[in-house]
Formats: sequence, structure tokens, C-alpha cells
Amino acid sequence: MSLALEVAGKTDVGCVRTNNEDSFAFDTTTGVFVVCDGMGGRAAGEVASAMAVNTLVEYFRASAGEGQAPSSSVDHSDSATALADAIAFANDRILQAAADTPAQLGMGSTIVAALWNRGAFSIAHVGDSRIYLIRRNRIQQLTNDHSLVMEEVRNGLISLEEARDSANQNIILRALGAEDPVQPDLAHVPVEAHDILLLTTDGLVRYVDDPRILEMIVSASTLEAACDLLIQSAKDAGGSDNITCLLIRIVEEAG
Repeated sequence: MSLALEVAGKTDVGCVRTNNEDSFAFDTTTGVFVVCDGMGGRAAGEVASAMAVNTLVEYFRASAGEGQAPSSSVDHSDSATALADAIAFANDRILQAAADTPAQLGMGSTIVAALWNRGAFSIAHVGDSRIYLIRRNRIQQLTNDHSLVMEEVRNGLISLEEARDSANQNIILRALGAEDPVQPDLAHVPVEAHDILLLTTDGLVRYVDDPRILEMIVSASTLEAACDLLIQSAKDAGGSDNITCLLIRIVEEAG
């Protein structure tokens, strides 16, 4: 059985902010999908997130042009290494840009990225943006937030409910532009027909819980409609942050 991908993405400024520091991009030819949430204030956060997504897309397009496309017949460990290398390159670019431009000093970005490779994804993340897998009417978070509150939850210091109301929600423990070298978490995710991957920023998950996310995705008529539903739900609940959703559905290829 041959598998193919359907993709839809959308970003929204939300209900409070006047600028959107989220960025997303994908390239189905090379199989790379990426969502970033910028930090560092007006302009600088936008620069960092856009630089990160553009760097990853350019990186894999350049590899494909050299006959080394990660979407070819390489094993998943090589794909994960390629993702890590691309993220390190993006981190270097952000650090250099901040050093060269005083107004951008301190800018940074979260990142979640997925690389398609013959029936599986290699995934990587830094920060508190997330990747979910939706399969057979169930939702599974594939990433662990690099944030202070979720570290406290994992260590049993606070509950998940307390984390949602914590004043420390904005404290990120890892980010592009904050450290050199950067340390992304990497994983291999085998998939099957009808699975859906969701790459999203915290502007969604702060306001919409996992069961509601699942309900909207499986009930939507299209991936585009699902993105609209998710973003509107976050805005209806307050929407104080930028909101970005990137959905990838695995389908059986005709013929």
C-alpha cells in the first residue's frame, strides 16, 4: 500500500495581540513540516520564527537538490539526524542575526517539525509547541513541553489543573536563539492510513483541551475546516496568544 499526505495550515493573531509571532511552513516534495512560536517582543519574535521555518524548508530543499533528500530511502535515524542538523542551523542563524542587530537581541522561537519518510515521520521539538497524533478517534501528545510548569507537573510538584492557571506558563526552558548548542527532542513515529498529525503552538492548547481538539478534528469535513474550528474555539475561550495549526492526514494513494 502506498501512502500520501493531505495538508492544511492556518495561523491567527488571536483576540488580544496586534502582531503574529507564529510562523509555519511545509514542503510536500521534501516532506518537511514545521511550526514555530517566536519570542522577544514585537518584530523580533516574528523574525526568529520566520527565520526558523524558512531555514528548515530551505535546508531540505537544498539537500534534495544535491540528491540527498531525507524523504528518499534512508532509515529513520538518518531522518532524525537531518532534522537535528537543520534545527541547529536555524539556531545558529537566529543567534547570529541577534548578535548583528541590537534591536533583535534576545529573540528566540519554539519549534516543532516533522519529516516524512516512507510511511513514518521523524519529529523534533524545542520549547512548548506540540505535536499530536490522532488515530482511531484517540489523541496522543507526542512531545513533552520544555516549560517550567510542565516540568513541575512531571516532577509531581503541581497538578495539570494548577499548571493551566500558573503565572509561570510563559517560562520556556529551551528555545532556539537561547542556547548554543540547542538540544531538540527527537522521535520516530510510524503512521498508517487515516492518521492525522497536528503541529500547533501553545495559543491553541492553553484554551482548548485535548478531547475538544480531537472532537473538532474528527468531525470536520476537511482539514481546512478543522483548522478554522480549532482557531475559532481558542479565540472564543479568550485567545490572548497567537494561534497556529498545521494538520497532516495520511491517505492511501490511488493506484
